[in-house]
Amino acid sequence: MPFTPFHMGPGVVVKSLLQGSFSLMIFGWAQIVMDIQPLIVLISGDGHLHGFTHTYVGATILAVFSALSGKYLAETGLFLLGLNSKWQVNIKWWVCFFSAFIGTFSHVLLDSIMHADVAPFFPFAAENSLLSLISVKSLHKACLYSFLIGSVLYFVVISVMRSYKPKNLES
Repeated sequence: MPFTPFHMGPGVVVKSLLQGSFSLMIFGWAQIVMDIQPLIVLISGDGHLHGFTHTYVGATILAVFSALSGKYLAETGLFLLGLNSKWQVNIKWWVCFFSAFIGTFSHVLLDSIMHADVAPFFPFAAENSLLSLISVKSLHKACLYSFLIGSVLYFVVISVMRSYKPKNLES
């Protein structure tokens, strides 16, 4: 994937379904963290483009880092955007870890489908059995459509949740 934006589509779908049980900001932060190593390789010209960070073992380590650092970054970001006045939003730790792991693992999965140099199961297996599972064009479309569908679904779910009023059981 050409860096993070395409990876956000599946995250938007997860956010639309899980709402407050998933942090899209921490998911996004995990996407950025995953692509730091390839960015360094592109800038320096040295190293393996999709190296250890694009394995599930590497993604596990980066998920822990992303959760630990992302909690405070997300809460601060929400405050600076005016969406967390007086620091009322406190992202639960389990949400941080869940979001970060979904972020890093989905990143490895998506990149495994389109990049021949990804070895997602290293050090247990050197081959990439996910390569070309679907075409790159179809993968990009799936990510784009998931972003669009997830965005609409997010607001539909919020609307339904706000309009739902439980019936009085004492009648």
